[in-house]
Amino acid sequence: MFGRRHTPARTDEHLLLMRAAGLLVARTLAVVSAAVADGVTTLALDRLAEEHIRDHGGRPSFPEVPGYRHTLCTSVNEQIVHGIPGERVLRPGDLLSIDCGAIVADWHGDAAVTVVVGGETAACTEDLALSRATEESLWAGIGALRVGDRLYAVGEAVEASIEAAASRDRRDYGIIEEYVGHTIGREMHLDPQIPNYGVRERGPIVRSGYTGAIEPMITLGSPQTEVLADDWTVVTVDGSRAAHWEHTVAVRDEGLWVLTALDGGAARLAAMGMPFAPVGAD
Repeated sequence: MFGRRHTPARTDEHLLLMRAAGLLVARTLAVVSAAVADGVTTLALDRLAEEHIRDHGGRPSFPEVPGYRHTLCTSVNEQIVHGIPGERVLRPGDLLSIDCGAIVADWHGDAAVTVVVGGETAACTEDLALSRATEESLWAGIGALRVGDRLYAVGEAVEASIEAAASRDRRDYGIIEEYVGHTIGREMHLDPQIPNYGVRERGPIVRSGYTGAIEPMITLGSPQTEVLADDWTVVTVDGSRAAHWEHTVAVRDEGLWVLTALDGGAARLAAMGMPFAPVGAD
């Protein structure tokens, strides 16, 4: 994790292929999020995602992880990550994190969103604040990616954003440390990993063409976790709720390109004063 001095880099051709995979992930998450409703099972969402990915020329990433056979990870309420789709029926007010990966031409895209079943009117104030704080920290981490800087500046930015949100919201947020972001390319999970918190090591230097998946996971209480008997689902030990947001990002000399955002990240990057740098017209 700490030995490599520079991050790997992709060519512009590779980035265009990863953008195709990222767009497929983004559109799949949009389709699945629109289908989230009272009475829907997480397995039904999983089947919808698989159908959408395959119908649009891709294949799901997650079934290629040994021992996992679903297209999505669907984590509900106190589940943090790696929730297995099944017969669980969603109810208004449930906090649902949806993690999705897709492969196009052997290149991967990976992203996650958190939604409330029934929309904001069905949500409690705490859950809305948690999801907002987690998404804000994701974009803070993205904004810390710069050619020539150290990769682990991402974690410092995520942690600083969560600390600011905790002060603003007057809540205690927990940052999950056992599960982190990662480099991504022809495989979904590659080194170097990307912590969501500050570490003593500064990490490798970011090169132009680097692609990473930034994915903070934040709780409404303790950051302590445990894995359920299914050997996949990670939950909070104290039963507090959790949120998970993720994007795959390309770093270029010219700026950033959020490969799993429908607009490439243009709007959020502009609001942050960060340069938007797609390969060609996006």
